[in-house]
Amino acid sequence: MTQKKVAPTVSTVAGNLPPSYEEANAGCPSYCCTDGLIFWEDKNIRRVFIRKVYSILMLQMLVTITIVAVFMFLAPVRFYVQTHPGLYSLSNFLFLGTYLALSCCGELRRQFPWNLILLTVFTLSMACMLGFVSSFYNSRSVVLCLGITAAVCLSITIFSFQSRVDVTSFQGILFMLCMVMLCCALVMGFVVPFGYVPWLHAIYGIVGAIVFTMFLAFDTQLLMGNRLYTISPEEYIFATLSLYLDIIYLFTFLLQLFGEGRE
Repeated sequence: MTQKKVAPTVSTVAGNLPPSYEEANAGCPSYCCTDGLIFWEDKNIRRVFIRKVYSILMLQMLVTITIVAVFMFLAPVRFYVQTHPGLYSLSNFLFLGTYLALSCCGELRRQFPWNLILLTVFTLSMACMLGFVSSFYNSRSVVLCLGITAAVCLSITIFSFQSRVDVTSFQGILFMLCMVMLCCALVMGFVVPFGYVPWLHAIYGIVGAIVFTMFLAFDTQLLMGNRLYTISPEEYIFATLSLYLDIIYLFTFLLQLFGEGRE
């Protein structure tokens, strides 16, 4: 038998006014009122949000590693994708389309099941692009870069959750590093047609690896909810998308640094 809660009657007689909104909610554990602004923050909601993001991210990484392994270790598949570059262009088109849809359309990425469908297409297209690129590299160097990426991601995740350093406040540093990276890319665009410059590619790879390592820490701390900038628990698709791209780009720059061409 359930007990029915009866709302108290509100009296408007002077001297017997009902409590204010702040007074009525002052005892709630998830309620906080500061300078007239009301904030609701439940730690359980934040924990569920973090678990959801990392669960989806682990599925994305599993699918990506599987597709990359198929493209690398199965000789017929490797030969087919290397002789049909149109597949890479198709994957690139799907990647750009789904990325723009998920990053620019806030209502779409919060609407189930379209958000998960778009995220699935995005992951498959990115995995195919990465598998196409990895098929031209030696398998040992790809595995080495994969191991380095996993170690960096684990270290950055532990650092982001344990450290008191607020990386979300380093937006100026990230902007300057992005500008350095853009300048390196422009210089490479002018120089590469005249010949391969190893040291320039090395600098570009180092800067790119540093930038996306910092972005990984930045996006990880956005999940925590106790930093200068946080992300809403409703944006689990966008948070997953950001972390996934940080990891993939970090891997590609490490592959540019340490990867060896297939003989």
